[in-house]
Amino acid sequence: MSGTTKIRAKLNKNGICEVRALASHEMLSYQEAERAKKEANFITYLVAKIGDKVVYEVSSSQFLSKDPYFKFSFKGAKSGDEITVSWKDLKGNSDTTVEKIK
Repeated sequence: MSGTTKIRAKLNKNGICEVRALASHEMLSYQEAERAKKEANFITYLVAKIGDKVVYEVSSSQFLSKDPYFKFSFKGAKSGDEITVSWKDLKGNSDTTVEKIK
């Protein structure tokens, strides 16, 4: 599952990097999966890094909507740095997307 996350990251005038990430994922909760006679599957972990430095990390549950949207900000990045956003789901599928900060 490569390239299923869209990232927009840019520095504001105060030097704070504002990141918006949209992960394309079905996010089937246990209830929805039971009704659809499918196996539950949702993103359980997401991490954002600049190089080896973790700038955002979250464990999630089945209660996020389909195609979840993550928004966060942090200090310490420069224009041109690359931000890497990775997630893993309940079935073990994962995705990693890299984008330059504007």
